[in-house]
Amino acid sequence: MAVVYIGLGSNLGDRSKNLNRALGHITSFLPAKLLKKSTVIETDPVDHQDQPRFLNQVAVIETALPPHELLKALQQAEKELGRKKTFPKGPRGIDLDILLYDGIILNAKDLTIPHPEIKNREFILRHLVELDPALADPVTGTRYGDMIKSTN
Repeated sequence: MAVVYIGLGSNLGDRSKNLNRALGHITSFLPAKLLKKSTVIETDPVDHQDQPRFLNQVAVIETALPPHELLKALQQAEKELGRKKTFPKGPRGIDLDILLYDGIILNAKDLTIPHPEIKNREFILRHLVELDPALADPVTGTRYGDMIKSTN
């Protein structure tokens, strides 16, 4: 079983309900067990500022799904939860991203693990440190807590 960190975000509709529905969907319809979840943080949108603020959270799950199968399952969950594609980094009812997958490093056309934006998003770093203060980037070995200090 792999331990996976999933990023959740929502900036349309009932954002809190969207996050809770996504967590419920992951544990009900995927072969996955929720191990823990971070607090919810409200953040400004990145890149396209002319949209509502986001609620963000990170969940830690355990699953037997390989990375690409998990990606497909999360994309299907987004559709079933009503996500409509707008434009890159645009508004969305729910966004589910694989942040970390069992310490592996993967650079595929459709999936990069660790997620390439972790180090650029202080709120993701804070979620990861909240969930595991000793957690480190599998590429560099740098602890995520130390990355927070360098972004300030």
